[in-house]
Amino acid sequence: MKSTNPIYTGLPTTIFEVMSRMAKENGAINLGQGFPDVDGPEDIRRFAAEEIVNGKNQYPPMMGVPELRKAVAASNKRFYGLDVDWETEVLVTSGATEAISDCLAALVEPGDEVVLIEPLYDCYLPLVRRAGATPRLVRVTPPDWRLDAQALAAAFSDRTKAVLLNNPMNPAAKVFDADELALIAELVVGHDAIAICDEVYEHILFDGRKHVPLMTLPGMRERTVRIGSAGKTFSLTGWKVGYVTAAPWLLDPITKAHQFTTFTTPPGLQKAVAYGLAKDDTYYASLAGDLEAKRDRFAEGLAGIGFSVVPCAGTYFITADMRSVGVEDDDVTACRRLTMEAGVTAVPVSAFYQSDAPTHFVRFCFSKRDAVLDAALDRLARWVERKNGGAG
Repeated sequence: MKSTNPIYTGLPTTIFEVMSRMAKENGAINLGQGFPDVDGPEDIRRFAAEEIVNGKNQYPPMMGVPELRKAVAASNKRFYGLDVDWETEVLVTSGATEAISDCLAALVEPGDEVVLIEPLYDCYLPLVRRAGATPRLVRVTPPDWRLDAQALAAAFSDRTKAVLLNNPMNPAAKVFDADELALIAELVVGHDAIAICDEVYEHILFDGRKHVPLMTLPGMRERTVRIGSAGKTFSLTGWKVGYVTAAPWLLDPITKAHQFTTFTTPPGLQKAVAYGLAKDDTYYASLAGDLEAKRDRFAEGLAGIGFSVVPCAGTYFITADMRSVGVEDDDVTACRRLTMEAGVTAVPVSAFYQSDAPTHFVRFCFSKRDAVLDAALDRLARWVERKNGGAG
């Protein structure tokens, strides 16, 4: 028989699914996959329910309902001072992953190069390769996640079509600083490239940090695609509502890719997200503040057990070094042991690199109820004590 597409044929099941299955099989507390364990604001959910029952449920406009596109444009202005034309510069997609797929399908051609910064969210590489482009990988590694300016510059060339930037960064929980963003912008402009910016955690930054979209930097307004997600902003990951902001010359082909991928997104959910985006500043402050408190709770608990904890500047995730509690196994083996022996599931950080990855770090998701985090810490503490010969 003729072969199937080699990009996807034999591609391993995502590490999130693998570890989630293992957690279920072992009755473990699942801190591997990145989603909250409580739903988002009730008023947004009720708004959606009323729209679904009383509103229209047939095809909405392909680019998204006007209410949401206007709300996305207003949010760009409110939070970042960006003037965005909702009619020509905003597109609604069925989640941010679809948006990334649409962008790569529409903007990248065979023979192009795309710069990516490891560790990578797992869909990036397959989508770049399916578009026929060559990935040029630059890495940041724990514990400092420092971006090497020379390595980044060396990754750009005359063939560079785009850089795909995740900021705030999953799984590193890194927020790129002003100097790093300025360097990226300088390289993008200097090589006449495009920036595709996955900014789904834009409202989940800690310790007083403020998100700075690459689009706001000099020379970047017309060559940046900015991607957001209602799933992360409103803790409604199952809704799969994403949105794209870009100059018309970029958005037009992205819209065509969207047209033949999902075409549209449930209108009731779109209108509810539009309602949510207009929430006052107290909502956005509490979103980051509540998660910062969870980060601190879990990080302090891990440190008390003996884990060396990597700094976390944003997102849902915290990284720990397994060697600090006497585990010299590679991180994949360590995560299996944690699941089967401790009853807590994490994700190996090496899964987010292509090769020569750091192999002693694991990622925990802390966007869970305090009782769940405390139960996980209790299990980890008892496991470390048993492993190190304690009586517990």
